Amino acid sequence: METFFLVILGFLALLAAIDLFVGVSNDASNFLNSAVGCRIAPYKVLVAVAGLGILLGATFSGGMMEIAKKGVFNPGMFSFSDVMAIYFSVMVTDVVLLNFFNSMGLPTSTTVSIVFELLGAAVGLEVNRILERGGSLVEVGAYINNEKALTMISAILVSVVVAFIAGAIVQYILRVIFSFHYEKMYRRIGGIYGGFAVTMIFYFLVMKGASGASFMTPEMMQFLDTNTWPILGVLFIGSTVLMQLGLILFNLNIFKIVILAGTFALAFAFAGNDLVNFVGVPIAALDSYHIFSVAQGADPNTFAMGALAEPIPAPTLLLVLSGIIMVLTIRFSKSAQRVIETSVNLSSSTTGEKEQFGASMPGRIIVRSAMSVGNVISKLTPSPVKKWIDTRFEPIIPRTGTEPLPFDYVRASINLILTAILISSATSLQLPLSTTYVTFMVGMGSSFADRAWDRETAVYRVSGVLIVIVGWFLTALTAFVAAGAVATVVLWGGKGACIILMLIAVAVIVKENFFASDEKQAATETLQSLDRFGVRKLLNKAVAKNFETSVTIFRDMIRCFLDDNERGLREVSNRAGEFFDNVSEGRARYYQMAQRQGSHSDNDAKFFYYRSYSNMREVCRTLKRTAIQAQEHVANRHRVFKGEIAGSLEQLVQVLEVFEQDIRDFSGGWGDTTELRERSKKVSDLMDQYQELLLSDIHHYDLSLRGCELYMIFLQFARDLLNRYDMVVILQNHLNDMCESEKPFTIPEAGTEPPASGTGDGTPSEPAAKPVGGAAA
Repeated sequence: METFFLVILGFLALLAAIDLFVGVSNDASNFLNSAVGCRIAPYKVLVAVAGLGILLGATFSGGMMEIAKKGVFNPGMFSFSDVMAIYFSVMVTDVVLLNFFNSMGLPTSTTVSIVFELLGAAVGLEVNRILERGGSLVEVGAYINNEKALTMISAILVSVVVAFIAGAIVQYILRVIFSFHYEKMYRRIGGIYGGFAVTMIFYFLVMKGASGASFMTPEMMQFLDTNTWPILGVLFIGSTVLMQLGLILFNLNIFKIVILAGTFALAFAFAGNDLVNFVGVPIAALDSYHIFSVAQGADPNTFAMGALAEPIPAPTLLLVLSGIIMVLTIRFSKSAQRVIETSVNLSSSTTGEKEQFGASMPGRIIVRSAMSVGNVISKLTPSPVKKWIDTRFEPIIPRTGTEPLPFDYVRASINLILTAILISSATSLQLPLSTTYVTFMVGMGSSFADRAWDRETAVYRVSGVLIVIVGWFLTALTAFVAAGAVATVVLWGGKGACIILMLIAVAVIVKENFFASDEKQAATETLQSLDRFGVRKLLNKAVAKNFETSVTIFRDMIRCFLDDNERGLREVSNRAGEFFDNVSEGRARYYQMAQRQGSHSDNDAKFFYYRSYSNMREVCRTLKRTAIQAQEHVANRHRVFKGEIAGSLEQLVQVLEVFEQDIRDFSGGWGDTTELRERSKKVSDLMDQYQELLLSDIHHYDLSLRGCELYMIFLQFARDLLNRYDMVVILQNHLNDMCESEKPFTIPEAGTEPPASGTGDGTPSEPAAKPVGGAAA
């Protein structure tokens, strides 16, 4: 039995290491996206600063480890085997649950999940014990640390609201003080701002967080408590004077110091508060085993774990090793770097990025109400005051050819420092917070106060806030129920159930983190190549793939329709909808490209991209609409096609699958497209024959008006598919000529035949094409 407990400990240690890697990869944007977004320093410098913060913060997280031991349940009421079953159930549930939420794209939190998993596993295990001995469920309350558990749950929920309000208020005040054109005010009070920021960081991180440090002695704590105000006063005055002198004499960039200090502080706070989510349970299991092993010959099923409630210092070596794993992850993990890059636009003031969340009815109601209240306040505010405030919020217009920052130094510093203060305050009280939610809400609050929420984005941002709150409850409920269920399986299944659950956890980790699709991340990386050659590469890759997907969905649609398969058509409709969303997202990248000005030819290439994707999106729109109509036809139990009509559709699918290879051959835009257009015309002629066949003798095929219309809709989609992809290939041909000739080019009108490849004259044939020039973007 003792050997099996060692196996469990080894498995929990393995999960902890993997959890650290995956968790830090996903959460790296929490403490790096603000600094990366304002481009205050090279990425390697930011990683070094954050790494130092993580390493030191890990040693200050010892106090948080008590949460897993006694923060949720009363260990004295459980036996050693029960405690090990709880910890095992929590880690297995955590791995499966978080990977499931990530794969579904749902907002979640490691802090929320770990707290409610501990609660659910303890309750689930004890409910089974009580029912087994015929007791009352009222007894469950004695096994749970109700006061501490409710305090932690309330702190997590309240922190979401406090973070948003604090972010909005502090950002608004500082924006009014500094404005977007902050150079003049910065010269006057930059030193004071820097000194105050550094002092606050030191107070909340070091002085408030020292109680949780594994190396702090009582004498050191007594010194800090006794001399708090003198230390803060000296630090504030000294740092203010030094920074102001550096600003005046050496033009010191105080914002750089503040943002780097904020990055260090937030990484420090993240490690101090979140490390328990990854290694708290394994360390608690290790301490439990040490307590049990000291009692020689004790029965694991009856040995009470009351000693686990006593203060047990966390092993400093394990905390440091955990910190090293976290540092190595953000330094070398490509996944972490991609997460940071794609998270920078979360609170961006610029437009063009696809919103992370969709619109919702509650979001619309809140935005509409807020606009009404805003209009009333605007009418009551004196006009001179409004004009003065508006001048403080006038954004800087970037110079031509420069890329606008997602947010400036003022907002970046607020996001970092305020988030670090909130998290560190909770850590000093041994209250776990969701660093993801707090970071998200501070960023949302500051962007709201900074007027980054205009009428084009407000409903999506408000909906995002609501979804985060709903996600909190969803995570909590799911974690509680799932951990309770797993604990029940472990209790009744014994060793066999544990082994099966181990295999499931390992399989989930491998599948989600080593075989996950990386298409969107690859597309985001490719988008960074914004010259005409990068645009051409991105477009050429998409055309053949999108045509193939369109034909595949259409083929499955026809097969399910002819088989009278309503369920299959419903799945096809869902696939068509997802395909339309993906292509729409690809088309929306044009607006990001247009913000990043390049050469004349680069701008023209971006417009080629836009025209091509517009055609492909219209095909997807028609495909989606056709799938819905086919599904409704079958759902209403109308007759499906038989005989020659059904055969014509099957033949049409085969012809399109053959034409798919033609598109693949020409999708690079190379060569004379005359041959492709001739093949396309043959397919169109075939569809004309199908249409004439039906219209010449409708009664012969026993079709209703609805059936005839649906058949025509199928043919119309195929025509639209051919015509629009013909145009896409023509656009690709022009794009290739432009890339090779490096001459300013023109955008062809629909139906315009491109010049033969290799002519080099750079001029489309008649009719005349519309010039684009630099205005293309």
